[in-house]
Amino acid sequence: MGLTVLVDYDSGNLHSAEKAFQRMAAEVGAGDVLVSDRPEDVARADRIVLPGDGAFPACRQALGAYGGLFEAIEEAVTTRARPFLGICVGMQMMASWGREYTDTRGFDWIGGEVVKITPDDPALKVPHMGWNDLVIDHPHAVLAGIATGDHAYFVHSYHFRVANPAERLAHADYGTAITAIIGRDTMVGTQFHPEKSQATGLRLIGNFLRWTP
Repeated sequence: MGLTVLVDYDSGNLHSAEKAFQRMAAEVGAGDVLVSDRPEDVARADRIVLPGDGAFPACRQALGAYGGLFEAIEEAVTTRARPFLGICVGMQMMASWGREYTDTRGFDWIGGEVVKITPDDPALKVPHMGWNDLVIDHPHAVLAGIATGDHAYFVHSYHFRVANPAERLAHADYGTAITAIIGRDTMVGTQFHPEKSQATGLRLIGNFLRWTP
């Protein structure tokens, strides 16, 4: 059992994510799922999920505007090693830097920077939007039952260029290699939206809720 907290800092509609996590928590016996913007809820969470939609600087600023919320997340993840999942911009903020509009410091949990997607083929439009195949780079517990060729749903114009290739767990090809999943220690992140990625996304959510690093 346990408590999974989805962090709400006004960075997108969390309804579909909440429903997906509740469904999978019930299926795998992972306890309760709570959507909250309260640092004290993050502090007592067994698992933390940070979603995010929109621009990197706006999301980073919004998270910092909730008094003590980021500090509670950082303490739980980096000091107490609580499992963490970042989704979309929530994953991007794990980087050292975001280069969208203005240079913005990220959490610096996973070395690298978030840069604009530049496909080799000019016919490929940005944002990268829709279904794409995952290419698994490194095995990980959250990828159990997920294979190269499985589909995930992406909506983004910027992507995470990791400093250490070992921390890129999966990518997608879109005229260039797009980082799809990152991870190290007790933290993982997905550029795609698992709650919108049907069977593949639900499997990843279930794996995360069962994961005991």
